[in-house]
Amino acid sequence: MDVKDLKQLIKMITETDITEFEMDNAEEKIVIKRGQKTEIVQMAAAPAYMPAPAVAPAAAAPVAAPVAAPVAEATGETINSPIVGTFYRAASPEAAPFVEEGQVVEKGQVLCLVEAMKLFNEIEAEFKCKIVKVCVENAQPVEFGQPLFVIQKL
Repeated sequence: MDVKDLKQLIKMITETDITEFEMDNAEEKIVIKRGQKTEIVQMAAAPAYMPAPAVAPAAAAPVAAPVAAPVAEATGETINSPIVGTFYRAASPEAAPFVEEGQVVEKGQVLCLVEAMKLFNEIEAEFKCKIVKVCVENAQPVEFGQPLFVIQKL
């Protein structure tokens, strides 16, 4: 589903009394939940877990390779951003972070939020793991595929 279709779907839902919408097909899953304060959209088309690249791409700037290498050396496994947006460690500025370094998380547990186009996307653990390192500061922009967490699979 492209962004134009997603915007149209959200507009249609906000104009009705529907509080939850879910759509599945072979390529993607979309869940939209409405509440009093926030709307959460989850898109599972891109996997939240991707192994870190072994070597930096040849076209990358010389500065990018040293930044990516230490993250990959920590354990070799990262949870990467599935979308471009703003990274949030907690549901609100006053709330405790979803996860801390050293914490063991279960499959399906929310790790963080990535806001894109004023929609908050929950990033969940795809499997049981230990958070070794949080790679992004709260409220910082993230790119598609950028490591958010270094993890150790359990």
